Amino acid sequence: MPKKSIGLLPRVIIAIILGVAAGFVVPLIVVKIFATINGIFSNFLSFCIPLVIMGLTISGIADLGAGAGKLLLITVALAYISTILSGFFTYFSAGVFFPYILNSAGASAGMIDDPSKSLIGPIFTVGMPPVFDVTTALLLAFILGIGISSIGGVTLKSGVEEFKKITEKIITYALIPFLPLYVFGIFLNMSYTGEAFEVISVFGKIIVFILILSVFLLLAQFGIAGLIARANPLKMLYTMIPAYITALGTSSSAATIPVTLEQVKKVGVKEDIADFCVPLCATIHMAGSSMKITGMAMAILWTHGQAITIQSFGSFILMLGITMVAAPAVPGGAIMAVLGILKSILGFSPENIALMIAVYVAIDSFGTACNVTGDGAISVIVNRFAGNRLNGNNSGNNNDNNGININ
Repeated sequence: MPKKSIGLLPRVIIAIILGVAAGFVVPLIVVKIFATINGIFSNFLSFCIPLVIMGLTISGIADLGAGAGKLLLITVALAYISTILSGFFTYFSAGVFFPYILNSAGASAGMIDDPSKSLIGPIFTVGMPPVFDVTTALLLAFILGIGISSIGGVTLKSGVEEFKKITEKIITYALIPFLPLYVFGIFLNMSYTGEAFEVISVFGKIIVFILILSVFLLLAQFGIAGLIARANPLKMLYTMIPAYITALGTSSSAATIPVTLEQVKKVGVKEDIADFCVPLCATIHMAGSSMKITGMAMAILWTHGQAITIQSFGSFILMLGITMVAAPAVPGGAIMAVLGILKSILGFSPENIALMIAVYVAIDSFGTACNVTGDGAISVIVNRFAGNRLNGNNSGNNNDNNGININ
């Protein structure tokens, strides 16, 4: 029987601990060696980002358009609205509370310097210029995805699916496995230069803040669903707890689909609506991930004394809901899908991206749990739009179906 491998989160935590500890004892040359490794990996990551965007987004957009009906459009619209509202809720909440949180952590804006200015540099670099920039990749992805969907292309769609599989393998076997080493190198460097503990003390409290926000997000989602379906929101949320707990353990929306599906049907959603909504929302509904990414991105910019404007973050949040579509169903998949817009819209440096990855992975499972639990609220709303009432017997077989057809 093969041994069970250690998950990504434990490996990242171990990398952070080892990096901080090693920074106190290793000589400068060791720090330079890992800075060189990180530089090479960072350049490779920059090279892959446009390809990842195209590989995931083209297929995701094309899939959403296949056989599109009114119910599909409603579901996609609800998922996207939920995702971007989560981002804006985080943006405005952070704007109110971050000054108090950061000051209480002993770090006012700008106290933590930009790592790129203070970290030890590499011995040498290896240039890996991307084939095209992120903006070009996004535009091509939208044009090709919408085009394939509109013409019902078969040959090109097949090629896109194969390109997506290649992209997923790059992420699964070339990027994700090296992330702990990348994180180790960053925290080794920060520890050597004396910044590691400032970073950890600040972001520990930011993580708690985001987890508290996620509770309010779920209450809001099920509150709206309860109003529309005329049902008890707390009872529905309680029914979805097994899906939340499962997602905490798997860190994957896809892996949690069977449990989510079962609990959504127990809420009273009609069976065919649940079978339609849950797998789709597992791919396109990223409210929890949007909250994590927005909050952590703001925290990184804030603590580095960089400008945080509604113009830049408004564009960023609107793009989040699109770029996370069809993110690979592996831990850390969502953050890999949005690295491009972190760099192009918010101007993240490689060091900021490394810090973002480390902190994101630390709370990845909580974001996933928030995503899949919110899928239940969307399913309830779609069920109502389809002309069905929640079945009090939880069987879902006696609902009238005089609403919108799925196809």
